Amino acid sequence: MANSFSHIPVLFDETIDSLCIKPDGVYVDATAGGGGHSSGILEKLGENGRLICIDRDPDAIETLTERFASDDRVTVVHDNYCNIKSVLASMGIDGVDGILADLGVSSHQLDTAERGFSFHNDAPLDMRMSQSGPTAADLCNTLSEAELTRIIRNYGEERYAQSIARNIVKARNFTPIETTLQLAEIVSNSMPAKARRNGHPARRTFQALRIEVNGELEKLGGSVEDMFDCLYIDGILSIITFHSLEDRTVKQEFAKFTEGCTCPPEFPVCVCGKTPRGKLQFKFKEASEQELENNARSRSAKLRSIIKIKD
Repeated sequence: MANSFSHIPVLFDETIDSLCIKPDGVYVDATAGGGGHSSGILEKLGENGRLICIDRDPDAIETLTERFASDDRVTVVHDNYCNIKSVLASMGIDGVDGILADLGVSSHQLDTAERGFSFHNDAPLDMRMSQSGPTAADLCNTLSEAELTRIIRNYGEERYAQSIARNIVKARNFTPIETTLQLAEIVSNSMPAKARRNGHPARRTFQALRIEVNGELEKLGGSVEDMFDCLYIDGILSIITFHSLEDRTVKQEFAKFTEGCTCPPEFPVCVCGKTPRGKLQFKFKEASEQELENNARSRSAKLRSIIKIKD
C-alpha cells in the first residue's frame, strides 16, 4: 500500500536550512523516499519553484506520486540518483539550485519485514531497494567464502568476517539460507560470546550485504561528482550519510571540490592554475539530543553541505 511508506526525515531542519532555498529555484531530492524532506523543500518554494523527486524504490514512487499528485511544481522520477545527469537532461534541465541526497535506508524499508532489511523479524533475506536484481539470499548461497569475507570485512568493518563467511558456506551445504533470522543466527554463532554483547551481532554483516546488494558504495564517489556538476554556480549539495564508509567517500569528494593550487610548495608562483570549485558550508552536523530521543535512527547520521563557487 502506497501510503504505508513512511520515513522520519533525519536532521530535517538542518538539511532544509542548509539548502538556502530560493522561492523560484529548481531543486532535486535525489532519494525522496516517503517525501519528508521533499515536503520541507516545497514549503519554501514559491509557485514558480520546481522540485524533482527521484527514488529507486517502487513503493516510494507510488507514495510520492500520490502525495504530490495535486502539486504541479513536483516531478516524480523512478530512477537511481547515480543517473542524475541523464534524468535532468531528459527533462531539458541544464542546472539546478540545490540537491539533497539522504543515503539512509528508509523507515519503511526497515519496518516492512518482507523487504528483508532487518534482523529483528523473520522474513525473506531480500534487502533490494529497487526490488529488482539479486537478493542478499542469492549472495549468501552463491558467492565463494573469499568473496563473502571481502564483502563482510570491507563493507561491514566486521572483524569476524572470515568466520562468518566460512559458517555461511557450511550452513548452505545443508540447507539454502533464505531468511533473515537464519542468517542472523549463523552470524551470532560465528562470534565469541564477548563480541555478541555489544549491539546486535548481525548488524555489521547485514549492513555489508545491503551495501553489496544495492551497490551503495561502488558508484557513490562518481555520483557525488555528478550531483555537484549539475549545480548552478551558488547551488548547494547537501548529503546525509549513515555509516563511516559512506561518510568518508562524501568527505573525500567534497575535499576535492574545495582544493586549490596543487603546485609543490617550493614553486615561487602557481603554474597549475587550480582554484577551488566549492566551499564547505560547515564541517558536518549531527542529530541533537532531542532528535536522538525521538528517532534512534538518527544516531549515526551526518549532514555535509557544499556550495558550488565555479564550474
